[in-house]
Amino acid sequence: MRNVNIHEAKTHFSKLVDTVMQGEEIIIARAGKPAARLVPLREAPRGIRFGLLQGEVEIADDFDAPLPKDILAGFEARK
Repeated sequence: MRNVNIHEAKTHFSKLVDTVMQGEEIIIARAGKPAARLVPLREAPRGIRFGLLQGEVEIADDFDAPLPKDILAGFEARK
């Protein structure tokens, strides 16, 4: 992690961004005290795309119906 003052950050901003893109973090200081941190931007995770498999997957009408007792007993370790 590298420390730079505000004047240096303004003067060499492009170079600092290149350095950050290589993975290094940079602390920008004002009057010798840390004021900001320049870090690489992480790619945001992709959101859910609803309807992506529309027409590809079929869900039965009784999908959420209660299970038969013998199958339910197997899940609940009963006989």
